[in-house]
Amino acid sequence: MSRFLNSKLFRYLSVFLFLNFTTPQIKSSSDLAAWVLKENGVLELRTKSNTNLKAYFQKANQKYGDRFWIDFPGELISPRTIKGNGPVKEIRLGKPNSGRTRLVIEFKDGTFLNALTWKMIGLDQNRWRIKLFTPKDSFKKIGEGSVDKKIINNNSNQNSSYVDNSFYDYMQLPNVTRNKFSVVIDPGHGGLDPGAIGIGGIRETDVVLEVSKKVKELLSEKGVKVSLTRENEVNLDLRPRVSFANNLNADIFVSIHANASRGKRKDINGLETFYFKGWRGRLLAKRIQKHILIVSPGSPDRGVKQGKFYVIKNTDMPAVLVEIGFLTGRLDSRRLEKNTHRERIAYAIAKGILEYLSKIE
Repeated sequence: MSRFLNSKLFRYLSVFLFLNFTTPQIKSSSDLAAWVLKENGVLELRTKSNTNLKAYFQKANQKYGDRFWIDFPGELISPRTIKGNGPVKEIRLGKPNSGRTRLVIEFKDGTFLNALTWKMIGLDQNRWRIKLFTPKDSFKKIGEGSVDKKIINNNSNQNSSYVDNSFYDYMQLPNVTRNKFSVVIDPGHGGLDPGAIGIGGIRETDVVLEVSKKVKELLSEKGVKVSLTRENEVNLDLRPRVSFANNLNADIFVSIHANASRGKRKDINGLETFYFKGWRGRLLAKRIQKHILIVSPGSPDRGVKQGKFYVIKNTDMPAVLVEIGFLTGRLDSRRLEKNTHRERIAYAIAKGILEYLSKIE
């Protein structure tokens, strides 16, 4: 989920669950490596690679003020309390139970907090960010350790491109000449055709439409003219999708899909990007594939391939079809069902597109 649940329904509000595909040892040292609450009210964290985070918010009671906290795997060696300033009463680091670490930020009475707008963003496999408040007066930074310090991960099971770029910040999107380029984004399937149906009933049409809309938003902010072949659940054949792009004389066409394996095998996961022909199509595919892998650590790289799909074969411009994961795969599906990961995939696709456009300017 990308937002807090309604506080009228839940007293304890869960923000996000970042799934870890390795099981942490109960008695291991804390996965929290460093943290800082900045002058602008943004909390940034550095953790061990691919840490499983759980974050919560609780309204004030007779004993405590409003509190936000995050639980981490691994055990804290030295529990401590740090005096706050401004709207922050204090920050506590403790051990709620064996094998866990808890970072608690308690706010002073009367502090305005809009928890329903809070979103935890994963910057890469080691770093996280969430905006908690906007200071009305000066607020002095509080923190421990270096959040930006690099962590070398020698785990051979990790996707190599992710390890080599472990501090990839997908928020930093390239700039291109504004109002110069036209892009068509094609969310696959729709209407009576839901596409792949994955674990728990997750539908391809829903996932790719959300991702496509986010890609459009990101590219539009960079001055790119973006058109979607569909913006809701409508039946749309392949030919109209192609005609739409050709009539617009778009610079590129990107069709977004999610995969399913035969027999719905949960052990099959991975990402791949197809192009039909030409160096431009291949370059676009390579750029997108590179970045979707970066935000999907551990998911296999199924490569950049030539394909003869109708929508990329019959468009007049460089075109690719990107498969953002297997809805039937245990790893990919549990990621793609979360809004946070869909947003990261959208950022990755947008970055790949912008890098391509910057190369052909």
